[in-house]
Amino acid sequence: MPSLDAALGRALTAPGISGAMLLDAVTGLSYAESGDVSGSQDSCEIAEIARTRLNRAGASGELESVVVTTSTRHLVTLQLARRGDPLLLCATVDRERTNLTWALRELHRHADELLA
Repeated sequence: MPSLDAALGRALTAPGISGAMLLDAVTGLSYAESGDVSGSQDSCEIAEIARTRLNRAGASGELESVVVTTSTRHLVTLQLARRGDPLLLCATVDRERTNLTWALRELHRHADELLA
């Protein structure tokens, strides 16, 4: 899917975003990836655990995002609503090179491009 690859590649032009991957939220099937996506392999499971635990705790509504933080990076997972199964946009963000809020804004902008 050249257009998906190109869109993910554009996400990597934002400072601090070193990898991006588009996954099927139900099956974990990878539709496209670019850069360092080593932390994204378990994103489906992490999102499902977060969704299940939040529902058990009484939270309502759809899962929007999950951010896992390590000493060197953030693993950001955004759930993208669409017809059929949702998608997950997963990104690796360097903690020293970017502001997390700014990175989230950029990823949402790129998510809109992926769904267009």
